[in-house]
Amino acid sequence: MDNDDEKFWPSNYFNYFTEIEEHFRKARGTGLFLMSPMDWALIETWKHAGIPLEAVLRGIDVAFDKWRSKKVRGRDVNSLTYCTQAVVDEAEKMQGGGTAQPKAAAAVPFTLDEMRTYLSEGLERVRKLEGFESAVEALRAILDSAEAHYEQLEALEQTLSAIEDKMLAIAKTRLSETELAQGRAELDHQLRPYRSKMSAPQIMMLEKQFLDRWALERASIPRVSLFYLR
Repeated sequence: MDNDDEKFWPSNYFNYFTEIEEHFRKARGTGLFLMSPMDWALIETWKHAGIPLEAVLRGIDVAFDKWRSKKVRGRDVNSLTYCTQAVVDEAEKMQGGGTAQPKAAAAVPFTLDEMRTYLSEGLERVRKLEGFESAVEALRAILDSAEAHYEQLEALEQTLSAIEDKMLAIAKTRLSETELAQGRAELDHQLRPYRSKMSAPQIMMLEKQFLDRWALERASIPRVSLFYLR
């Protein structure tokens, strides 16, 4: 594979978060809408589960079609979790029909300079934290050869995800029992209206992603995965 080809990625790969956010807003049809921490955790759950973007977008449409057919007045859809089962159903349909995630090449939605800026900002934030020296060194090494990494984005994303995982592990060890209880209470509050609509495995995955995000935010640890380069 030559360098030009390596700058391409399966269609919409790095747009996964932004496309889902925009599609949900349009389907909701009420203008400005801010995604909640639970919504972002749910998108992460789908990403890690390998659910194709197309399945998520289809699921959102199906869920809203059903909601509109019920003509429930005065009750807006205020969370992406409302669409969970429809998304899972669409993913299963795609898998059953042999239609995996599209492989058509699409240009990476950020330039080399944008990637450098994003990672530099992340490095500066991590550098101000105590106990994350290995992450600082790893990010510096990536920036020192940013151009080469830009030609190997899949490998870079794997490295950045590993850096995040190590920082998360450290952050979790520093949380007190009180802080852990606060995170669990916030999770229960946001998830309560949707528990009955989700399976036990779905709830377990969502709980993990939510609490991971909560721990990172609590410790002021930036995301360095390229999925968050928006």
